[in-house]
Amino acid sequence: MRTEVMFLDCPAYMDRHGAIRCGLPAEVEQWYAVGSTDGPLESAKIQCPRGHMFNGPVESLTWHKHHGTAAAGAHQIREIRG
Repeated sequence: MRTEVMFLDCPAYMDRHGAIRCGLPAEVEQWYAVGSTDGPLESAKIQCPRGHMFNGPVESLTWHKHHGTAAAGAHQIREIRG
């Protein structure tokens, strides 16, 4: 039985200009690896409470809240253990 849930901050843009992000906790529904020429990429399928859904490399799904840019930092991944 799975007893832990992981979240990423939702990277969806909320305006036409790309200035406002959703930022709600998006649950990681699936965590997997995708092969690439540089080796396997950690990837995930996520969905936030607003219904935004993403599927792709974790590096492209994470963003730095203060700069609005993509970030490879795992500090945006939150884990809740039951």
